[in-house]
Amino acid sequence: MSNDSTLASNYQETIESYRQLIGSTGEDLERPGLQDTPMRAAKAFAHLTQGYHQNLSDIVNDAVFPSSNRELVLVQNIEFYSLCEHHMLPFHGVAHIGYLPNGQVLGLSKFARIVDVFARRLQIQENLSEQVAQAIMDVTGCRGVAVVMDASHMCMMMRGVNKQHSTTRSTAMLGEYVHDNQARNEFLNALPTRQAAF
Repeated sequence: MSNDSTLASNYQETIESYRQLIGSTGEDLERPGLQDTPMRAAKAFAHLTQGYHQNLSDIVNDAVFPSSNRELVLVQNIEFYSLCEHHMLPFHGVAHIGYLPNGQVLGLSKFARIVDVFARRLQIQENLSEQVAQAIMDVTGCRGVAVVMDASHMCMMMRGVNKQHSTTRSTAMLGEYVHDNQARNEFLNALPTRQAAF
């Protein structure tokens, strides 16, 4: 079976799964507001998990360029949206990425695209930060990369403890950022002030 036909089959299964899920609430799937909801929900879910079907090299698309700059490059406030792998509820926030080039730099838009590749999967924020950092390290061959993510989690806000203003910060440090406190502090001090809520 081809990849396209596999995806089409999975899509139909997802639609049926949403029909069963909605039906389990006792709702009438034939009422006007819900007739197309399983299809719409399946499309939304496919979009939110499209990172599973994306290739990092295709996303980067050779946008790595020679540069003599060896100082900190900081790309900040990259919005991201993901789904918690524990409850499949959204978490969202911003990512800040700093790296120390080693003869080449990455096109700026690619940082956002890399974040999206990994965010559009079932995730936990701690792993997401590490995956983004490792991908940038692999793609650029940089001397070090640091990632900080600040996010609000619907699984804490909509259910459970119901804490509306809680946020989570996760960090990932690779290369020189692991042992060079001066480089680490330069990155952390350059970050924008953390928001109380998103």
